[in-house]
Order: sequence, then structure tokens, then C-alpha cells
Amino acid sequence: MEYRIEKDSMGEMKVPADRYWAAQTQRSLQNFKIGGEQMPEEITHAFGLLKKAAAITNYRLGKLDDRRLDAICKASDEVIAGELTGHFPLLVWQTGSGTQSNMNANEVIANRGNEIAGEKLLHPNDHINMSQSSNDTFPTALHIAAVMSIEDKLFPSMDKLTDTFRRLENENEDVVKSGRTHLQDAVPIKFSQEISGWRNMLEKTKGMLKASLPGLKELALGGTAVGTGLNAPKGFDVEAAKVISELTGREFVTAGNKFHALSAKDDITFAHGGLKALAADMMKIANDIRWLSSGPRCGLGEIYIPENEPGSSIMPGKVNPTQCESLTMVAVQVMGNDAAVGFAASQGNFELNVFMPVIAYNFLQSVRLLTDGILSFNDNCASGIKANRKKMKDNLYNSLMLVTALNPYIGYDNAARAAKKAYKENISLKQSCIELGLLTEEKFEEVFHPEGMA
Repeated sequence: MEYRIEKDSMGEMKVPADRYWAAQTQRSLQNFKIGGEQMPEEITHAFGLLKKAAAITNYRLGKLDDRRLDAICKASDEVIAGELTGHFPLLVWQTGSGTQSNMNANEVIANRGNEIAGEKLLHPNDHINMSQSSNDTFPTALHIAAVMSIEDKLFPSMDKLTDTFRRLENENEDVVKSGRTHLQDAVPIKFSQEISGWRNMLEKTKGMLKASLPGLKELALGGTAVGTGLNAPKGFDVEAAKVISELTGREFVTAGNKFHALSAKDDITFAHGGLKALAADMMKIANDIRWLSSGPRCGLGEIYIPENEPGSSIMPGKVNPTQCESLTMVAVQVMGNDAAVGFAASQGNFELNVFMPVIAYNFLQSVRLLTDGILSFNDNCASGIKANRKKMKDNLYNSLMLVTALNPYIGYDNAARAAKKAYKENISLKQSCIELGLLTEEKFEEVFHPEGMA
């Protein structure tokens, strides 16, 4: 491998000749050989956006000339487009402020910008990092990445599954089945009503996530090192947020209190709470569906789900609810991530939280896993759900909890006697009521209508 020599304030470093990063990135690679988890690409792309926005802002405020602005914007656009991903190699387990990742962006944009310009116009700190600090750029990149990931990726995935459940509701409006509480038989419910509960979970958690977006759209940029805005010109924070809004098509604003924006991570924690709520709902929905499809002969067997692949290496013909299993594992990971985000957010000491890379990694992984998991579950499972109408009807008419409909006619205690006798002697509710002298056959037929109970 060929190398070139790059310098920083600590001296010279050998850097791979075909990479745009420089000395500080190389030092991080050598000093933090921990795990294999790289900084999320969403953070890299967000850094491209904020570096371009900072350059435009500095230009508008008279601190940057046309030629440097042009070179920075062109290099930043390549970062935003993902064309320079291979030049961002740093791991999550680095300095807690994300300083090395900020410098990675500064170095790559400077070197690529100089290459574009055909001359050495740009310095990583003096020009790319102008009016900024790692302490305000990393939380800004985190908020931009979080907002864009939720709005552009997660919401469309959730909407697709919501639409599927809405279609299934309409298709099963006439299907009445046995309800279940405590994993025991309960009074009847329409299958469409059961599905509506699943649909509303998605709608409610989307509302929760929407409620978290205003906090995420507040940006720390302009606070620089400790929140005072040292070395940033007056108005930089407001103008930078305005430019980021222009570039992204979203209404970002500067944080009203930069001391809070640098040291507290409650906005991102609150947003991840919405992700945890979504994960909990996905766990419930996936479990309901795999219970309802259990069997095919010795389980509930009330619904059919798509058969996607063989389920056993030893049992021929076995098919398993694999999409449900995948989604529930996603839910478990997101719940674990929530604990990590919460613990990390609690560690804001004095003017800075130094757990930001791990917060970014876990938050964005949660969004990515939920986005992909819900989409896969929709396309490969939920969209193909079919009701086993015969099994639902058989289970409905075999349920002893239908006796609840008789409470107004024979009272709670007598209804309980009838249910217990029917269960103990393995006879019908009708026969039990007649033998106990509680209802005549004619009266039982008059008042007993399971479908009407839903």
C-alpha cells in the first residue's frame, strides 16, 4: 500500500495515499481498535449537509470567499450522495464527543475540495470547521440524521403496514371469532375489530414519534465548544439552521439554549421512547399473528400466513412463522438499545455529553431495524394473512364464554354453573342450561346469538 504524509498539531502521520482523510482520522484508526461497529452512514451524510450549510452561512456572513465556498459545497455534495463512504472508516468507540468523526468530515471535505479546485485552498479546521466545534456539530448531525431517518424511512414503512391492516379489516368485517384474554377463551369479537387494534397501534406510535420531531429539529450548531458560541459570528446559529432547512426541505431551528443542546440528550431519548413503544407494539402484533396461525392441526389455526421457506431440517413439511420471529428479535434489540440510549443520555457532565457516538449508533440502528423489519413483515407475512373462517366459527361456538350472553336472563351465578357443568361433562351450553332447568330449549335459541355479541 502506498502512503502519503499528513500533519496535524501533534506531528506527522502516514495515511493511505488513496484516501481523503488525514492525520486526525488516522490517529483515531490507530488508537481505537475496538469492535467493528462503524459510525452510521446516516451520521456521515448529515455531516455533509451541515458542513455545506456552515460554508454557505459563513459565506453569507462574509467569512468565506466564493472559491472556497464552491469547493466545499461540491465536496460536501459527494459526501451527502454517499460517493465518499469509503473515506469515513471510524468506529463508534472513540471520543465521546465524536471529535474524530467531525475531523474525519473536515479532512475528507478539505482534501476532496482541494482536489476539485486544483489547488490547496482548504484547511480542515480553518475553513471546513469554521464557526464550529465538534461539541455542536456532532449533536447537530445526530438530530439531522434522526429526523431524516424517521420521516424518510420509518414512516413510509409503518404506513405500508397500516394500509395492509386497513385492507384486512375491510375483508374480514363479517367474520366473528372467539376473543381471548389471559390466553383463555373470552367473549366474541370480530376479526376486523382485532385487526383494528393492530392498525391503531401503528397510528398511535406514529403520533408519538411525530410529537418528538420538534425537539429533534432544534440544532446545537452555533454553540461551539461549551454553548457560548465562541468563534462563531453573530447570527451564525439562526442562519445555519435556515440553510439546513433549505437543503433538507424541513423546518430545522436553532436551539434556544445551546447549553442544554450540548449537554443534554433528552430530545433524542424522548424520541427513542417512541421507537421503544413501536417495538413493543410490533412484539404484540407478531406474537398475536404467530399464535393465531399456530398449528396447523394442533394449535389455534385461525389464520393462514404465507409459507415462505421450509421450517425444519428434520421434520418434512414443517413451515414456521419466521417473519414473526424476525420482527420480535428486532423488537428485543430496539428495547435493549433504549436502555443504552437512556443510560448514555444520563451522562451529561457539566457542559457536554460525551456518550454521543453510542447514542447515535443505537438510535439509528433502531430506526433502521424497525424500518426494515416492518417492511419485511408486511411484504412477506401480513399482506398474505387469510382467515380460516371454519376454524374461527368452530372455536366460537365451542367457547364456554358465550355463556356471558345469558347473564341478563339467568344471572351471573347461574351462568357460571352452566359453564362449569358444560366444561366438566363435555356437553354444550344449551344442554347444560336445559339440564339445570335454567332455560327452555326455545328460550335458549331465542336469546343465544354469538355473532350478535361482537
